Amino acid sequence: MIARLPMYDRPENAAAHDALWAGVRDVLGYGARDLDRETDHVEGWQRDDLLLGQICNLPYRAQFRDHVTRIACADYGLTDTPAGYYHSVFVVRAQDAVRGLAPATLGRFAYNDALSQSGWGAPLARVTEQGLTFHTTLCTGAHIDSVKAVANGTADLAAIDAVTWRMLQAWEPRAAELRVVDRTALSPGMTFITAKTNDPEPVRLALETAIASLSAEHANTLGLRGIKVLPDSAYDIPLPPAP
Repeated sequence: MIARLPMYDRPENAAAHDALWAGVRDVLGYGARDLDRETDHVEGWQRDDLLLGQICNLPYRAQFRDHVTRIACADYGLTDTPAGYYHSVFVVRAQDAVRGLAPATLGRFAYNDALSQSGWGAPLARVTEQGLTFHTTLCTGAHIDSVKAVANGTADLAAIDAVTWRMLQAWEPRAAELRVVDRTALSPGMTFITAKTNDPEPVRLALETAIASLSAEHANTLGLRGIKVLPDSAYDIPLPPAP
């Protein structure tokens, strides 16, 4: 049975993710020896042998709600954000920050994926509630590429998952060229899942134990403080229109 944790996995935190999975596997007493880093993330969500995975709440709501079992949401200790939730930050080039969000929407908005809550769904809802719109869009394929697009002038605005933004500030030099000008509303954070036929409770307990048992170094690297089970109604968010 595979474990796939692709959403925040980077070379800088790979060892910490490995330690997290090793802790889960040790408590369970079964599961693949190593994290799967080869399977496409969408394919991983569909696999019948998925023991532990992560999914963004937009593809979960749009396509996978009836096809996987939720375990719990990750709590990454974001500022002014309840456990189990997350938000995105709007970023622009440093010299444009004084103008704020509204003028930036007149330029080109870089988003990572049309099925990304942090990169598309939440930011679209935020600008819409302010009576704004994204006049031009650019699909980059990844948050880090959206950051680079804004930094190099290919785009003027992007919305970055706040957990990813925290990592990029530490590990991606070009993030220093950008500034935060606003943030989105809250929605369920990165959701741990298992295959539809699996009992989530043993995996949930193993995940809680593994997080609590991480070394200080790995815990600080991941920023993962725990997990939170949210009600089904937390995911009752309207689906956004496509870009």
